[in-house]
Amino acid sequence: MTYLKQGLLTTAMMLAAARVSGHQAHAEPCEQETFEEAKYVVCTLDAGTADLRLFWKGADGEPYRAFASVAEAIRAEGKTLALAVNAGMYRADFSPMGLYVENSRELKPANTAKAESSAGQVPNFYKKPNGVFFLGETGAGILPTDEFQKRAPKVRFATQSGPMLVIAGKLNPIFIRGSTDRTRRSGVGVCGAGTVRLAISEDGVNFHDFARLFRDDLKCPDALFLDGGHGVGLYHPAMGRNDRSWHGGYGPMLGLVE
Repeated sequence: MTYLKQGLLTTAMMLAAARVSGHQAHAEPCEQETFEEAKYVVCTLDAGTADLRLFWKGADGEPYRAFASVAEAIRAEGKTLALAVNAGMYRADFSPMGLYVENSRELKPANTAKAESSAGQVPNFYKKPNGVFFLGETGAGILPTDEFQKRAPKVRFATQSGPMLVIAGKLNPIFIRGSTDRTRRSGVGVCGAGTVRLAISEDGVNFHDFARLFRDDLKCPDALFLDGGHGVGLYHPAMGRNDRSWHGGYGPMLGLVE
């Protein structure tokens, strides 16, 4: 009887462990968070195991523009688009503003131009330093654009945006504490052990507070702004999200394929 009980106990423990393991394997990557009274959706991904990709154009050579179009293309592969976000700023024709690498092919070169300010306002992409989020041989990374060009790492995917939010653990010094420039914002951070964190604000936040979310709450030593205002977008069926851009579509998109 003792051996029988031990066997039953061992079996029960194995089944429980299997249930927990299965739950973890199918755990949703995104959750709602609040940081200093502002609401966010934060998605946490392991760059070493997650199938993260950048998308811009379909097989017909035309920009996808909508998350649903990317999801349809992924379904044709027999897979699922589990998550997607706008992956950076884009022009009126939905082409990336700066460097764009997809499947190890550079489709757009780095943009190092200096924009002329209009009425004292410099477009976000040109606020210094801007940077590059990339997925390469050593996992995920974020570097200021000039540093990325100096190191020239081998990458499978890369997208340039700006400004940098956090640089080597420090906030971008151009940000102003208490700024009244508040809008919805999205960004990406690379954190400990190569973890990638995406954050989409549901409330209006300024750059300083958004950068502090990545540094102080999400513990990301490097983070990059992706877009703001009407360009913020999230695709996450499990949360009932399939956002549309008020600009008529998105340019490059970052997606998780399962």
